[in-house]
Amino acid sequence: MKLALATAVTAACLVLGSGVAEAKGCIKGAAVGGVAGHVAGHHGVLGAAAGCAIGHHQANKADRKAATSTAQPRSATTQAPAEPATTQSGMTAPATNTR
Repeated sequence: MKLALATAVTAACLVLGSGVAEAKGCIKGAAVGGVAGHVAGHHGVLGAAAGCAIGHHQANKADRKAATSTAQPRSATTQAPAEPATTQSGMTAPATNTR
């Protein structure tokens, strides 16, 4: 009877306490880490846990990079081209490389 009650309480805690989790990168990382851990010495669970953490970190890093690249436009493409220089006689001077 105590075992049934403990199982019911545990199941209720898991169902009610679980929220929405963002697992970006975790599934792919866990699969790769699990295989690598298994091949390295039958440590598939440890490899899967480490792979999940690394995959999640890599996904967050990619999201941050994508967010900063869209938020900050490149200033070199927004500058207007320079007007050609003219001499005193009204002729256009040869272009010089300013870089």
